Amino acid sequence: MPLLNIIIVLIVVGVLLWLVNTYIPMDRKIKNILNAVVVIILVVWLLQVFGLMDYLKRIKI
Repeated sequence: MPLLNIIIVLIVVGVLLWLVNTYIPMDRKIKNILNAVVVIILVVWLLQVFGLMDYLKRIKI
């Protein structure tokens, strides 16, 4: 995936998350949970895009 597409996805997700946090009235705890879930999903997606997820799957503990 080209780097420009990754940057565009990150910007779009960031703007959508900002819009939700700004204009949708929610409890602060729910917003924190939503933000954490989005960040975790983005980190996992980025690991997969850059091929580090396969490396992490091969590590045996």
